[in-house]
Amino acid sequence: MREWRKSSYTDETNCVEVRLGPVSQIRDTKDRSGGTLTVSSAAWGAFLRKAKR
Repeated sequence: MREWRKSSYTDETNCVEVRLGPVSQIRDTKDRSGGTLTVSSAAWGAFLRKAKR
């Protein structure tokens, strides 16, 4: 698994972070220990394609 990354367009505490790999993980920066959402890389890619429209 790679390092956690976040958008450069957000501040330090009000965003989500993503970690990409064979599966993608997403977490809230306000509660990093609160759990992660894990999705397949295909699902994450589909989400990003829809979000960019």
